Amino acid sequence: MDLIRGRTVDDALSMLQFSKKRAAVYISKVIKSAVANYQEQETSAGRNPLVVSEARVDAGPIIKRFQPKDRGKAYPILKRTSHLIVSVEEKA
Repeated sequence: MDLIRGRTVDDALSMLQFSKKRAAVYISKVIKSAVANYQEQETSAGRNPLVVSEARVDAGPIIKRFQPKDRGKAYPILKRTSHLIVSVEEKA
């Protein structure tokens, strides 16, 4: 998220396309969704480029499971999830 914060949408998507990080695919989908939501809500057809104004990752719910072990024991498995938050706005 630090890679794309403050950049234009086209620049951010091109950087994520060539990134080797596994999360780059998910972040690009969130950016495309944010752009679609912006275009759906805004009625003005401004030609200004869109900029990623906010990009952050928050902790999501934790799914709790147990792994059976020897002698009847059970060890917890915490499947952590996250919320990806991206906001876009027009560059002035």
